Amino acid sequence: MDLTFTPAEEEFRAELRSWLGAHIPQEWTRPGFWESLEDSESFRLRRDWERDKADAGFAGIQWPVEYGGRGGTPGMKAIYDEETVRAQAPRTVNPLGLTFLAPTVMAIGTDAQKKEIIGPLLRNEVVWCQGFSEPGAGSDLAALSTKGVRDGDDFVVNGQKVWTTNAVHGDKIFTLVRTEAGSEKHRGISMLLIDMDQPGVTARPLRQMSGASEFGEVFFDDARVPAADCLGEIGDGWRTAMLLLSFERGASGISQYTEFRRQYDEIAAVARRLGRDTDSVIRDDLARVLIELECLKLHSMHVLTQVEQGRDLGFEASMTKLQWSEAFQDLWEVYDRILGEDATLDALPDGTDLRPLHAQAMWSRSVTIWGGSSQVQRNVTAERVLGLPR
Repeated sequence: MDLTFTPAEEEFRAELRSWLGAHIPQEWTRPGFWESLEDSESFRLRRDWERDKADAGFAGIQWPVEYGGRGGTPGMKAIYDEETVRAQAPRTVNPLGLTFLAPTVMAIGTDAQKKEIIGPLLRNEVVWCQGFSEPGAGSDLAALSTKGVRDGDDFVVNGQKVWTTNAVHGDKIFTLVRTEAGSEKHRGISMLLIDMDQPGVTARPLRQMSGASEFGEVFFDDARVPAADCLGEIGDGWRTAMLLLSFERGASGISQYTEFRRQYDEIAAVARRLGRDTDSVIRDDLARVLIELECLKLHSMHVLTQVEQGRDLGFEASMTKLQWSEAFQDLWEVYDRILGEDATLDALPDGTDLRPLHAQAMWSRSVTIWGGSSQVQRNVTAERVLGLPR
């Protein structure tokens, strides 16, 4: 693996670091700041900040210049991921659109779709959410039952989606709909691009036990969508969905490592404040998870090296997802063991606010489920990477 970056990439790092330092207010980096805001206010601040970032040329780092991107290298994208996490930059409000939808539109979208979708998405003028999961179609996504019936030049859509990120704030949704009556499993599905702000589309928030409402559920009741707003071929939505999801592959995990390493330091500081840093079992736990994190860093640099050499990692992406999600969960399990019964407290005796850490600990329980569970990732790695029998 190559652990270095080119002079041009390091020049980009310095430029980005300077811009971030000048455009992230100090109060935004204060522990608990974002949790203290109303959801709508947090979303507004992040949306405005990200638009300014795009105007400054720090969005779409690897996107082609003709689509408004920077035309950068994989190394520049890795540096961007690392530096934004290190600077505690706000989380993107458009993760699904930027990561999945835009590259898919670049690859197979019509000229009209490229013009209408990519630029506004990059500037956060349009926020997208993803409608895949349904109450009866989670892990078995091909069991989806949301239907679209052709009516002239439109589809009339009825059904429900659930666990939809940004459902309440989304302007539009890319969603899988069964458009061929009587079809089953992967056949007869289309990926439709639907305007959320229209009669027949209702989004409701789903409040998590942490208090956040990142997810929502979406109901379609005779919602109309032009047939021209189908991404890919009508009835071939499963192939489109697999292409779309493939754009997460090649992500090296550098941003995850950078964030987890900072969280590790915060957890170690809690152990010291509670006087539990001298406990031999706790020290062993902290050492073990630190080794996991450093292995994640090395794996991330290996992946980056492979991508820079033009290799398509394909199913090996399952290894990265498995490694970072398990390491993240292990890290926060150590946090729970450090606190013990003090996990019920909102703050330590010295006044340290534990609520932001508690929120991360609760969130950690989900990461080995969404995006492909650890069980699924192990199966994929065993069968598709190692060639083991089913």
